[in-house]
Amino acid sequence: MREVILAKTAGFCFGVKRAIDTVYEQVDSPKDKNIKVYTYGPIIHNEEVVNDLSSKGVDIISNKEELDEIISKKNSQDKIKVVIRSHGIGKDVYDKLENAGIEVIDATCPFVKKIHRIVGEESSSGKTIIIIGDEKHPEVQGIKGWCENTPYIVDSVEKAEKISENISDDIVIVSQTTFNATKFQDLVEFFRKKYYNVCVYNTICNATGERQKEVKELAGSVDAMIVIGGKNSSNTQKLYEISKKECRNTYYIQTLVDLDLTVIESAKRVGITAGASTPNYIIKEVQDSMAELSFEELLNQSEENGNAIKPGSVVEGKVIGVKPDVIYVDIQYKADGIVTRSEYSNTPGLDLTTVVNVGDPITVKVIKTNDGEGQVLLSYKKVAAEKSYEKLEEAFNNETVLTAKVTQVLEGGLSVIVDECKVFIPASLVSDTFEKNLDKFMDQEIEFVITEFNPKKRRIIGNRKKLVVAKKAEAAKKLFDSIKVGDVVEGTVKNVTPFGAFIDLGGADGLLHISEMSWGRIDDPKSILKVGETVKTFIKDINGEKIALSLKFDDANPWANAAEKYAVGNEVTGKVARMTAFGAFIELEPGVDALLHVSQISTEHTEKPEDAFKIGQEVTAKVVDFKQDEKKISLSIRAMMKEEVAEEAAPEEVAEVAEESTEE
Repeated sequence: MREVILAKTAGFCFGVKRAIDTVYEQVDSPKDKNIKVYTYGPIIHNEEVVNDLSSKGVDIISNKEELDEIISKKNSQDKIKVVIRSHGIGKDVYDKLENAGIEVIDATCPFVKKIHRIVGEESSSGKTIIIIGDEKHPEVQGIKGWCENTPYIVDSVEKAEKISENISDDIVIVSQTTFNATKFQDLVEFFRKKYYNVCVYNTICNATGERQKEVKELAGSVDAMIVIGGKNSSNTQKLYEISKKECRNTYYIQTLVDLDLTVIESAKRVGITAGASTPNYIIKEVQDSMAELSFEELLNQSEENGNAIKPGSVVEGKVIGVKPDVIYVDIQYKADGIVTRSEYSNTPGLDLTTVVNVGDPITVKVIKTNDGEGQVLLSYKKVAAEKSYEKLEEAFNNETVLTAKVTQVLEGGLSVIVDECKVFIPASLVSDTFEKNLDKFMDQEIEFVITEFNPKKRRIIGNRKKLVVAKKAEAAKKLFDSIKVGDVVEGTVKNVTPFGAFIDLGGADGLLHISEMSWGRIDDPKSILKVGETVKTFIKDINGEKIALSLKFDDANPWANAAEKYAVGNEVTGKVARMTAFGAFIELEPGVDALLHVSQISTEHTEKPEDAFKIGQEVTAKVVDFKQDEKKISLSIRAMMKEEVAEEAAPEEVAEVAEESTEE
C-alpha cells in the first residue's frame, strides 16, 4: 500500500493566514455596505483565493499608476479601504494613501515590518544596504521603498561580484523572508570575505527555514514528491528547487487538476508539501487522491506478498551475464534480475566488466519485481551500503575523522563514497568561508566528520568545515600566543580592497590599512599589492582577534634624517604632487611633502599655482622653514631668485636687495 507523507508545515504560514483573514473580515461583515475594498497587489500568490475574493467584490491595485488613477477619480464621499498584503509596500505608497484620505488596513507580515524598520534606521546613518532576494518580488520592492539611500539587490554570487567594487565598506545585509537559507549563507560568506565591516540580519522567516529544512529531509526519503502552490509563489518555487535536488520525481502543481496520477503509480512513498499561500482544502484533495490505490496496485501487492522475491528482500544469486553498464543475475525466480551500473556502485562511469565475472556469486537487494520489461531490478550497492552503516554510525557517535575521495561536485555541495555509502557534504559545510569553485575538490582526498546520520532517510551528512574551523582555531591560538605588538611577521596577501589588504599570517588575518602601506601617499592598494604575494610587515596593534599591520618601518622613516637633508637654507628638488588655492605641495621623497606657498613661487605676482606648474613637474626651491615635530617644510623659489639677483647686482645694490629680503 502506498504511504503518503504530508509535511507538517505545509500550507498557510502565520503572516499569510493573517492577511487573508483580514480581507475576508472586511468583505464578509462590513459595517458600511458602500465601502469599496481593494488589496494592494494580489493578497497571496494563489489564483483560487484571489478569484474567490474577486467574486466578493475585492479588486486589486496592481501598481502605483492604478493607485494614482483611483485617487484622481475619488471624491470626498467615496469610502475606500486598501488592505496591504503580507509582502508589505514602500513608504512612498503609504504616504500616497494617507494623503489621499484612504483608510489603510495593514496586514504586512510582522517579520517583513521588522526588515522595513532595520533598513530605514541603518540607511539613515549612511550605511550601504544589501537586500538578498528576488529583485522583482513585491516583498523586496517594499523593503527597497524603506531605504533612505539606494540599496543593492542580489540573489546570486555572480550578481554580488558585479556590484562588489561599487560599494563602501560599511555594509548591512538583510534577506527576503522566503529566500533559500543555504544561498543566503553563501552570499553572506562572500561579503564577509570581501569586506571588513559587515552587519548581517538573518531575516529569513523561521517558518520558511523550517519549511525548507523539512522538505529537504522529506524529499530525500520518498519515491515521489508533490509540491503544491501558485505559479508566482516565490516560497513555493524554492520548495520545488530544494525538493528536486533530493528527489528527481518532484512535481509542481497548483491544484489536483494539474497532477497526472500516472507519474506516481509505481511510487511506494509519496511526500507532499505546499507553499505558504496554499489553502488547506487544496492540500487535502491532493493528499486524499494519493492515498487511493488502483486495482492494478492492489493486484501487484497481492502477488508480491505471495512470493519470496519482493521489494526489500535480500537474495543470493549468480552472475549470468555482464556488460559495461549492467549485470544479469539468476535469482531462482520466474524472471532474471538486473543490476545497473548505478545500483552496483556510486563510482561514476565504472565499467562493470572489470569488477564482475560470469559465474560469480552475488548478494543483492530487490528494488522492484518488475522494471517494466519483465525483469527484477536489483541493487548490490544497497547491500554493501547497509554493511557499512555500522561503521559510519560508529564514526558519527565517536566524531571520528574520515577520509574519502570526492566523486561528484554537485550544485549544492560535494559527494564522497565511504564503502559504497554516499556521504553528502553541503557547500556551506565544505569550508569556513564561501567556496565559489567547488570543482577544485574533484578527485581530491578530503577529511571530514559525520554530523548527521539517518540511514532510514538515506541522509548522511559530512562536515569538513568543522575540521577547518578547529584547525584554524588551533593555528590562531598558536599565533596569538607567539606574537606581540612590534613583531615583524611574514604573511600572504589574501584580499585587496580599496581601504587596504588582508594578510594571512597563518592562523589569523591581519589588516594592512592603506594609510600604513607606505610613508608616501598611496591612491590604490592594488597598485602595490597582489593576491598571493608574500609580504613582510610589523604588528602595529592587537585588539582582541583583530591584528593591525604596518609597512611603515622606523628605519625607512624619511623624517628620521630630514633635519639635516632639509635644513633651512638648503636648496632641494622635488616634483609637484598636488595643488591647492594657496600653493603647491612638492614631494621631496616618498613620505615627505613640502609647501611652496603661492606667494613664494616667483618675485612677480602669481594668481594660482596652476599658472606656473603642472602635476609631476620637477621644481627646485630653497628651504625657508623646517618643523620636525609637525612634519612641515616650507619652500621658496622667490628667495632663491632674489639671491641670484643680489649676486649679479652692483655693490651699491647688494645692500638694498639684502635689506628687502630681510624685511620679508
